[in-house]
This record gives sequence, structure tokens and C-alpha cells, in this order.
Amino acid sequence: MSVNIQDLSPKHVWGYFYDFTQIPRPTGHMKEVTEYVKAFGEKLGLETLQDETGNVLIRKPATPGMENSKTVTLQSHLDMVPQKNSNVEHDFLKDPIDAYIDGDWVTARETTLGADNAIGAALSMAILSDNSLKHGPVEALFTVDEEVGMDGAFGLKPGFCKGDILINCDSEEEGELFVGCAGGADLNISFQYKDDEYIPEGDIAVKLNLTGLKGGHSGVDIHLERANANKLMFRFLKEAVASCGARLASVEGGSLRNAIPREAFAVVTIPGENAEIVWEMVSDFQALYEEEYRGIEDNIQFTVESVDLPPALIPEEIQDALINAVEGCQNGVISMLHDFPGTVESSSNLAVIQSSTGLIEVKILVRSSSESRKASVCSSLESVFALAGAKVEEGGVYNGWQPNINSPILNIMLQTYQDLFGKTPSVKVMHAGLECGIIQGAYPDMDMISIGPDLQFPHSPDERINIPSVQKVWDFLAATLERV
Repeated sequence: MSVNIQDLSPKHVWGYFYDFTQIPRPTGHMKEVTEYVKAFGEKLGLETLQDETGNVLIRKPATPGMENSKTVTLQSHLDMVPQKNSNVEHDFLKDPIDAYIDGDWVTARETTLGADNAIGAALSMAILSDNSLKHGPVEALFTVDEEVGMDGAFGLKPGFCKGDILINCDSEEEGELFVGCAGGADLNISFQYKDDEYIPEGDIAVKLNLTGLKGGHSGVDIHLERANANKLMFRFLKEAVASCGARLASVEGGSLRNAIPREAFAVVTIPGENAEIVWEMVSDFQALYEEEYRGIEDNIQFTVESVDLPPALIPEEIQDALINAVEGCQNGVISMLHDFPGTVESSSNLAVIQSSTGLIEVKILVRSSSESRKASVCSSLESVFALAGAKVEEGGVYNGWQPNINSPILNIMLQTYQDLFGKTPSVKVMHAGLECGIIQGAYPDMDMISIGPDLQFPHSPDERINIPSVQKVWDFLAATLERV
């Protein structure tokens, strides 16, 4: 007998989660999902507010006898990362997510699931709608446009929320309490040029296709040492230029700054007599990549195909400068935290390389829980691309969330978890960016913590959420609210 997602336990949590899968909600397209959440709050007769940024806040009064308890703000974000495999047609602005149950997991067919952070929002909605629970004053904050720019959190004004405690529901490992996270900065890099319209007689054009990589979240998955499609493609291009006289016509790698790039494509021209050499090189590099990433990547696909000659080429000096800069660009884990063993302190993600007429754009996301180290990594990357003649601009800077190991809510939740499940949860700092650090800027006295169920491979089409862990987080959250 098949089970629908809406029938999983706890049923009200999964019901709201399923609703979110039916609402298109990539970052920047928040109207439909915010209207859904507002209608939900208003139907329950609860105070429902929306600020000028688009964030929605719903307040639920305390159950009788708990009016003097501290006010808890449950926080989640409404947008999702739109990633899909290249072999599927899916319009994230129109199409629902095709979610299904796979054993103990819920996942999606060929696209991101959006459990980051639909499950957090669903948990908040279930708390608001369940009148069997005992709790003090509760409010649920649903922020918008978190995945690109953290716009919702940056737009929060003091006084909108009333919480003494904030429980962020956007972390991704059940049994772990997060008390800090990394900050981030965007590097926007551009090469401008005039297209070279001269293509030597006898040249042919080929398209290089690098696909099948796992990708993933550029914060929580960066330590897994997965391949970066842009780095692999440009490693090959450097050799192809040197060995075969290749000339770069166009390149397209990665799509989102906070996702490890899974695919990269490039069109190059080569002298016709070198065609066989290029085919052999592609085969050799595929074998090389498979060997280097054995046990990490299991489906690397590097292929070459003949295509029509392009109308123009990227000038040779720009091509060489770009290849050298990408080859020299730091990518992946850069430093680790000493106070929290096994936790990444600083990283960079060479996320997007995109050419168009007269322009190449490169986008990098730098993360660090140290402000000084973040600045240092940005400076290093800026130097590499500035030496290559590119324009480098920094933006999207947000601070990390500094750990407070003396947090009252941390102590409550440590004891609650121990009482419920007979073991002590881990206390950790997350390398991904949570909105807590930004919200703390507007609410410096708010005691904060982050929890969530087991969520694997967010920001990639392999994203999946563990069903039993959602039940545990629900039980844990409900018990915590009763003790605050």
C-alpha cells in the first residue's frame, strides 16, 4: 500500500510541507508563497503581519497558565534554490516539485526538493495550528529571499518581532544544536573585451560537456571535496590551448553562487588536424578525473561533440588571462575551526563562469566564521583576478553568527533532548550561512539557536530529507516550547 507525503507522521507537518512543494518559490519570486502563509495565519484568526520587505510574521498567544513565559520566535525562510538536471524540462516559476517517498527519505525527481527550508516553515505552521500543545507566547517569522542575498533578514526592522528567544529551523542535522554560523561575501568579476571575429581557415569547432557531478550546498557540503565543474573544465582548457591550439569561443559553468557547480560547457575551435588529439584528450581527462575523485564522484561524464563554427572568439589574451586566473583561484575548504574540530572556518566556491558577447562574468561566494579571515580570502581572490586584468567588485556581505556557549536556550534544549532521547546532542557551528547573524544585528538581545531534521545534499537535485528525523525534531520542538 503506497503512502502519500501528506500522510507521513507528524501528519500536519508533512501536509504543510507538501503544500510548499506545489508552490513555485525560487528566490525573487515570493508573492504566491507569502500569500499562502498569510492566508494560513488569517484563517486561524491569528495576528498576521507583513513588513515592507515581504517577511511574514504570525503570532499565537500563550496557552492558559503560560502567559508569563518568554516569547519564542520560530524562524524559517520561504524561498528555495532552483536546480535541475540538464536532461529534464522543469520551469521553477510555474511547475510544482515532483516529490516522492524513497524508503526513509523524501526526495524529488531530477530537481531540488526545496526542503531547505520548507520543512522549517512547515514545522512553524504546525506549531501555530496545533492547539493541543502547551507553550508560552509564540510567533513564527517567515523570511523571504534568503538563498540569494539574505534580503528578508537584512530588511527586518527592530520592533517587528517580539521574541526573547529565536529558534531557527534551517539547520540540517538532527541531534545537533547549532550556536553559530559563517558569514559570507560575494565576489563579482568581469572581463570586458571586443570579440575576435577572425577564425583561421581549416579550424573546426567542438563543444565540451562536463556533467554528472554531485554539486551540493557550497556551505554544508564544501568539506566533502566534491569536484567543481568550473575547475575541472578550465584545467582541461589550459592543456587544450597548450597542446592543440584551442581557442575559446564561449563558456557556461554553474548557475547559482551558493551551489557547487555540477556542470560546465565550453565551445572551442581547433585546427582540423588536431581533432583526433582533442577526442583522445577528453577521454584521458575523463579517466583522470574518475581516478582522482574515486569514492567521491561516481558519475563524471566528460564528452566532446562537433558543432558549427561560432561567429567569433574570445580574444586570445583574455582567454589566457581567464584560464590562468581560474586555475589559480582558491576553491573549496581554506581553513578549519580549532575550537570546533571538523568544522570548516573559511571556504570559497567558484560558482559561476558565464560568457556572452564581449563579456565574461565570474561569481564566487566566500564564507568564513572569522571576519578577518573572510576579508583575507576575498583579498587573495581579488588579487588573482585583478592580475588577470578583470574588474572585481565585492557585495552581498553579511556577518556570521558568533557562538554563545552560555546561551539559556541552549541549556534548556540540551536537557530536553537528553530527557526525550537519552543522549546529549552535539553543539556545533555551521559553515553555511544562517539568518541568525543578520537578525542579531536588529535584535542584539535575542537568545538564538538553530535546529532541523536530517537533510542531505541541499542545493542539488539529490536533495532529500529523512522522514524519521522530522518526527524527532517535531517532538523536540514541542517539548522545548513547553519548558521555556
